[in-house]
Amino acid sequence: MANSYISKHQYFYAVGVSYKKADAAARGKFSLDDAAKTSLLQQAKQEGIESLIVTSTCNRTEIYGFAEHPYQLIKLICDHSKGTAEEFQKSGFVYKNQEAINHIFRVGTGLDSQILGDFEIISQLKAGFSESRKFDLINTFLDRLINAVIQASKKIKNETEISSGATSVAFASVQYIIRNVPDIRNKNILLFGAGKIGRNTCENLVKHTKNEHITLINRTKDKAEKLAGKLNLIVKDFSELHLELQKADVVVVATGAQNPTVDKAILNLKKPLLILDLSIPKNVNEDVQELEGVTLIHMDHLAQMTDDTLENRKKHIPAAEAIIEDIKEEFVNWTKARKFAPTINALKEKLNAIKDSELDFQSRKIAGFNGEQAEIISARIIQKITTHFANHLKDDNTMVDESIEWIEKVFQIEASAK
Repeated sequence: MANSYISKHQYFYAVGVSYKKADAAARGKFSLDDAAKTSLLQQAKQEGIESLIVTSTCNRTEIYGFAEHPYQLIKLICDHSKGTAEEFQKSGFVYKNQEAINHIFRVGTGLDSQILGDFEIISQLKAGFSESRKFDLINTFLDRLINAVIQASKKIKNETEISSGATSVAFASVQYIIRNVPDIRNKNILLFGAGKIGRNTCENLVKHTKNEHITLINRTKDKAEKLAGKLNLIVKDFSELHLELQKADVVVVATGAQNPTVDKAILNLKKPLLILDLSIPKNVNEDVQELEGVTLIHMDHLAQMTDDTLENRKKHIPAAEAIIEDIKEEFVNWTKARKFAPTINALKEKLNAIKDSELDFQSRKIAGFNGEQAEIISARIIQKITTHFANHLKDDNTMVDESIEWIEKVFQIEASAK
């Protein structure tokens, strides 16, 4: 697949930052909210980028798309985030062609997730796909690729146990609280933020702690009330955050704000406080640790927690990888066929033109020439010749671009599309 890109000048890349090389602070700098993602897509369209998808989650900000050089895509991320090209060079990655395809398959199937088997990212890929389609930034290659990744994700989820058991950042945070806070059932828990991680954390807190003192605060109060109604939580106004922080024994921060909303200045503590920051970018200022009795835990620490569930999941990695390889092979074969099909069609037209010319010449030269039989025989020969060429181009050891160039040069043909 090293040569199976769309054209001789455009390559398929995966570029971005993820938890593997970038810590929470670095990921926060490259984080993109919805408005930033929309602006990025608009700029990509203006700059003539053929096709791309952008995702930004707590664990990664990545672009999958086509460019002559990866910096075109890196620049898009930097232009719409707080990250710089120099910082990207330290903590970012670039994958090209087959490596990029391998990467997106592993991301979309949960094998590259910070917590193995977490399938949340596939919904992010689908959302990114839908947004890019609105800007006409999805070509046939990327359309087929994303659908192949979705197919692999579904099959792995249905046919393996790699996502079995309850484990996620939200679940890990609750397990940490239970293990480190005595008598958690009677403690005051404050949850700040009602996004997806906040909702999942709420559900896990209610389910596993049996605590009836959970207070929920969100900038948009009706969103908090909707969630609280399902889980029987207490809802307070955003304006009361500083007061509720003083009452809390445990605070879980899971907001989508781009800057810290909880810091040393807002805290006026008279008892120990455990703060879990599940936000990217970080929403709790590191200066809270200067206060006596404050313990600050970030999601990266929680994601490193291993238990029996995660150990069990690892046993299913080979089965998941086998599914990926099967579906990926189908996709790669499709890309190869799509790449050389115009050349094979042009070759067939060239051979047919030679045949027609020769049959016309021989029909006038040979008495009693049987044109019908000659047509059948020559057509079969042409089919066999083009099949030989097609099989050569399908071979994994074939340098596809070089072979196509050679065929076009020898037969003096020019394919209408690559």
